[in-house]
Amino acid sequence: MLQKFKELYTKDVIPYLKDTFEYQNIHQIPKIEKIQINRGLGVSAQNTKILKKSVDEFRSITGQQPVITKAKKSIAGFKLREEMELGVTITLRRDRMYSFLDRLINLALPRIRDFQGLDPKKFDKYGNYTFGILDQLIFPEIEYESVDKTLGFNVTIVTSAKNAKEGLALLTKMGLPFRK
Repeated sequence: MLQKFKELYTKDVIPYLKDTFEYQNIHQIPKIEKIQINRGLGVSAQNTKILKKSVDEFRSITGQQPVITKAKKSIAGFKLREEMELGVTITLRRDRMYSFLDRLINLALPRIRDFQGLDPKKFDKYGNYTFGILDQLIFPEIEYESVDKTLGFNVTIVTSAKNAKEGLALLTKMGLPFRK
């Protein structure tokens, strides 16, 4: 999988981006740096069963141990206490990042019902792309019988692009299906 993405990047993406944006140096060409996956559970994280299930799901989807996020300070209005567990997050780099991206593009996204493509307007001004997945069952690693409650999560693809236009060109050439 890693080899496939490396070959795609060197043979197709680099020449395309170099011609399109007229880069002078090969180091100016944007690349995917990391993928961050986050699930905020809020107050329902107090149920240790839901939190443990989320950790297990993230571990099976990504092949890496997630980090449990905790509240930085107490806020009485939200019934939060300092160090209260609120969600899970994971950062993927290198081989695991490309492995996850391959499974996301080829297995998970096509399994979404009525999927028309990702919204190309969700880039930030630095070329990073964030989108939400409403249901964890689109990943084949998650068994339907083991899910008590469907929970979504956010995926952020961090690139070295300087703007949204460069980021869109990079991710489109890498195979992410965007709406026209």
